[in-house]
Amino acid sequence: MAKKEGNATNDDSSEYYNSIGFLCGLEIHQRLATKNKLYCSCMANLLPGDAIVSSIYRRQRAVAGESGNIDMSAKFEEAKDKAFEYNVYRNTSCLVDIDEEPPHELNREALDVALAIASSLNMKFMDELEPMRKEVVDGSNPTAFQRTTIIGMDGNIRIGDYSIDIPAMSLEEESAGIVSNNGNIAVYDTNRIGIPLIEIDTSPYIKTPKQAKEIALRIGTLLRISGKVQRGIGTIRQDVNVSIKGGARTEIKGLQEVDMLDTFVKNEVIRQINLIKIRDVLSGRNASIGQPVELTGLLKGTSVKVINNSSKSGASVFGFRLIGFNGILGTEINPNRRLGSEISDYAKMAGVKGIIHSDENLEQYGFTIGEIESIKDKLSIRSGDAFILVAGDQYTSKKAAKLAIERAEYAMIGVPKETRSVLDADLGTTRFMRPLPGGSRMYPETDAKPLLLTKAAIDNAIASAPDIEKEISALKKDLDDDVLVKQMLLSPRLIAYKKIAGAVKADKKFVANMLLQKFTEMKRQGIDADSIDTDLLESAFMRFADGRLTKQGVEEVIRRLALNGGTVDEIIKANKLERISGKALASLIDNIAAGEKLEKAQLIKKIMNEYRLNIDGAELNGLLGR
Repeated sequence: MAKKEGNATNDDSSEYYNSIGFLCGLEIHQRLATKNKLYCSCMANLLPGDAIVSSIYRRQRAVAGESGNIDMSAKFEEAKDKAFEYNVYRNTSCLVDIDEEPPHELNREALDVALAIASSLNMKFMDELEPMRKEVVDGSNPTAFQRTTIIGMDGNIRIGDYSIDIPAMSLEEESAGIVSNNGNIAVYDTNRIGIPLIEIDTSPYIKTPKQAKEIALRIGTLLRISGKVQRGIGTIRQDVNVSIKGGARTEIKGLQEVDMLDTFVKNEVIRQINLIKIRDVLSGRNASIGQPVELTGLLKGTSVKVINNSSKSGASVFGFRLIGFNGILGTEINPNRRLGSEISDYAKMAGVKGIIHSDENLEQYGFTIGEIESIKDKLSIRSGDAFILVAGDQYTSKKAAKLAIERAEYAMIGVPKETRSVLDADLGTTRFMRPLPGGSRMYPETDAKPLLLTKAAIDNAIASAPDIEKEISALKKDLDDDVLVKQMLLSPRLIAYKKIAGAVKADKKFVANMLLQKFTEMKRQGIDADSIDTDLLESAFMRFADGRLTKQGVEEVIRRLALNGGTVDEIIKANKLERISGKALASLIDNIAAGEKLEKAQLIKKIMNEYRLNIDGAELNGLLGR
């Protein structure tokens, strides 16, 4: 088999993806901008400088869900046998977050926001909302579960000439934030736990990767124009479910940059196509896999650093034979990813740093020819076979070998059902995270009572539902520029624009261009203008509207607000940014013109070089044309 498959196709057509049995669905997770968390009165913002007051330690185990079965992904996480440390914060954590106190009443502010968004998605509401527990034993919640409540069902969203079904939307708790994950202990911050979060699930009938990206952008835009969601990295995440004919459903978790979403989907399709090809080759070779064999004594005194550095207490090495796998482990299935990489991901879950396999250049590791021959002899390697080695302490290496065998066995079946995480955000590649969860991890929440939905709550949701078409119409009226309207609609600064444009009698195009173009320029320069409070921005534009600042002066004030803080009036005074206009400008022109004999163009250049931030160019030209 060829070592490199490359891209399976450049065909973006729905006909191609239909022909390969492509199925794709999205899960959009968005934090809500509420004052408090979902089930307690802790603040729902991550406060800079909030102090850690204590830490707690937990271990977690899988339990049966409502169906009576234990979920496979929960079993897998429990088998890692990890311990978890949770940092507890003064203002943004409480006993509810660490499961030492029952949940309080459901946050009605969060519920109202969720209902409004569900209404905009044309969803049907239940008469009674039933909180459930979703089992999570990967450490991301001290309770080992996440509270989740279905808010609406059977909705849809329209994009251009097509629509996509939205079977369900839930209101749930955000998880803990990972701090570190070293060895057998992982550390989490509890300040993020319990922030209200909505999950919007689409149907699996998205037709192409490009369409998946369009739908994610559309839903993201809808959420943003509501004005009730948090902004910034990590506040919105897209999970993508992908499968093809002959493959298996794979969930890619935590995509934060929607611009790369279609690339991740394409690469997952390519990965599954190549895994199916590998399966077919192995089937033709009657491939099989042997049992792990300890090779520690055989490699005693080896100069291979990977083995020598694998365990402080002395390395233990296990290997196993892969009958008919020669050349297969090195087969590329995604950019910079081979079947050996996939097997290595499984082995790493035991705590080893990776695997060594026979499709690699073993002499580069430091193996001698004699050591390689001894390994082949011990594992009964024949022509057409391959082998894999793992090293670590006795317990870890043996466990890693079993996990590696498990993944190698999947290669003979095709595509395993997996949850995968981002590996390389630039290439759009993923790695194994855990087995795909099922319905067995859901069970009723006995500490939070069901909630009846009133007609008043539903009527309020319908009245306050965000509407993209109305938003587009309002922006067109303001800006009269289709390109600017599209940019603003997709911009995270839309809400700031609406607040400023509604409060300040200033040229709305100027406001929009400042927020879109100038803010982007500042970001490239390392200036975080997005961190400025909207009220301060409004104040800066107000000073322009009342004639105290020029357009250039507004930009300079914003730049200094981002760099140094303070108030708008303090910055204007300290940096002498007050606009020079009217009689004062006419007097300035006369004084400069009287001192030097300059042509009009030279005079303009001299004045603007010295007073660029204080003088409006159009007004200057007007006065000089008198």
